[in-house]
Amino acid sequence: MRHATTITVANQKGGTGKTTTAYNLAYALSNEEKKVLLVDFDPQGNLTLCFGIEQPDKLDVSMFNIMNAVMGDEPLPSPDQYLHSQGNIDLIPSNIELSVAEMNLRDEMGGEKTLAALLEPMKMQYDFIIIDTNPSLGLLTINALAASDSVLIPVNPQLWSATGLTQLLNIIVKVKKRINPRISIEGILMTMCDVRTNLYKEAFRLIEDYYGDRIRIFETQIPLSVKVGEANFYSQSIMEFHPKSKVAGAYQGLAKELINHGG
Repeated sequence: MRHATTITVANQKGGTGKTTTAYNLAYALSNEEKKVLLVDFDPQGNLTLCFGIEQPDKLDVSMFNIMNAVMGDEPLPSPDQYLHSQGNIDLIPSNIELSVAEMNLRDEMGGEKTLAALLEPMKMQYDFIIIDTNPSLGLLTINALAASDSVLIPVNPQLWSATGLTQLLNIIVKVKKRINPRISIEGILMTMCDVRTNLYKEAFRLIEDYYGDRIRIFETQIPLSVKVGEANFYSQSIMEFHPKSKVAGAYQGLAKELINHGG
């Protein structure tokens, strides 16, 4: 019987590959015969665009409508109104309206558990639920953490800073203490890696020094490649767009690492 492992992909920095990781990890997991739900929890709707929905702002039902229904104790739209499917992957889409829902959460009693209330009944239908978050540590990200079993943190070695990662880790600790005691850190994923450069080598050494003794750093690293941007442009996973590329192999390796780790 299925009971999904829920993973939030989070980093308050932009440009770390959160959306690309959420999208391609879902495809890699589906290649391992896993049923996956993708949750676009970013008002920018980039994951929705990657999924091939060209005009997210014209959707009749998006995450905004669903969150409002949960907060208002109203009947939810039927899943066929908001679930978009590609093979073994379903998506709950998002658009800019979700930023309004974030404002409404401030006035909602127990608002930090709104997403958890939505996803909990859906867990029996999936092996993995992957939540893509916006680059901030606001109420949407806290909602995602409150609904999750673990957090996957993509880190771009070109943009890495110990301060930024420390802020995220502090938020995770607070969520664990106050809202969601089961949450853990799945690991740090190095993305956009050009292993030949001194910048990469120094960043990776520092991450190992700062966090290697207490947080898993995935063995899999995602190479820097223009193919990723091209795949996103054509609304395809890298596995579809360039299946023999190093990036496709890396995301498939990440999926296997997650599954073998007990995810």
